[in-house]
Amino acid sequence: MMRDLPQPSAQALVPFVSVAEMMAIIHRIGLEEALKDLTDRIEADFRRWPVFDKTPRVASHSEIGVIELMPTSDGQRYAFKYVNGHPGNTRAGLQTVTAFGVLSEVATGYPLMFAEMTMLTALRTAATSALATKTLAPKGAHVLALIGNGAQAEFQALALKAVCGIDTVRLFDTDRAATAKCAKNLAGRGLTIVECDSAEAACEGAHVITTCTADKKLATVLHDNMIGAGVHINAIGGDCPGKTELAPAILNRAATFVEYEPQTRIEGEIQQVGEDYKVQEIWQVLTGQAEGRKDAAQVTLFDGVGFAIEDFTALNWLHDQVQPGAAMLDVIADPDDPRDLFGMLMRAR
Repeated sequence: MMRDLPQPSAQALVPFVSVAEMMAIIHRIGLEEALKDLTDRIEADFRRWPVFDKTPRVASHSEIGVIELMPTSDGQRYAFKYVNGHPGNTRAGLQTVTAFGVLSEVATGYPLMFAEMTMLTALRTAATSALATKTLAPKGAHVLALIGNGAQAEFQALALKAVCGIDTVRLFDTDRAATAKCAKNLAGRGLTIVECDSAEAACEGAHVITTCTADKKLATVLHDNMIGAGVHINAIGGDCPGKTELAPAILNRAATFVEYEPQTRIEGEIQQVGEDYKVQEIWQVLTGQAEGRKDAAQVTLFDGVGFAIEDFTALNWLHDQVQPGAAMLDVIADPDDPRDLFGMLMRAR
């Protein structure tokens, strides 16, 4: 006969945000409102950048993809994200990027929340692009060229609409079906959508260019002759060693801004240039320690590879959205006597 097992105490139960709950939260808030809120909160955390632990993400690379851990802490809370990047997954009907994360309390080490982060990563990546664009793009910028129309594309477009006032999006992808998907998804959202036959055509008249391709190889999608004076570029494609999207000549013309330089040197566009190539971390611009855009004609580049502080912000934002009645996980062993874990095991026999 089955015995009733001891029930976990309240402190042993940890909120869990599933994919379904994540989508419900976004719809409850509104996607564009969520993107604006996340952008503001990422900016606030970037402004206190020095308090965070910082390390390049721990990566396991293979010929077909990468699996990474991205940890950080501000001394009060600790967060990490598990994330993969496998561009070939789409051929098998799988996501290129999947992720989950944990938010914990530093004082006890106990987790505060487990969460899906595939959807959340798309939001925080778009919000970070919006922050970089708001900070660096020329005044009056309202036309976006979006090169790469896969899973990230719509989030990127709507974040720049909500935060930066983008009203026109020029789309290109080597896969025409991806462009058609993106155009359909963005229809009726207050944007003028233009489907283009080439990356060069998409860049014509654009004030902001965002590249978000996923191939795990050197695959130049922007050439120097495509970049006019005053353009701001967000290079945010699935970065890794050996994978770049921009011709080196663009870097030689641009003022380049990054999240965390040691990580970007490994995985970003600047892996193409020498260690003496000068960059500024974007938090320094936000706090007035470095100059951003100098004039209307300058080309600016945000070489965004994603950093753990953005995930920390996103997990804390999500934790604030969790409502009573959320799903709970029994993941912490909680014996009556914290020294008697063995006794807890025996009593459950």
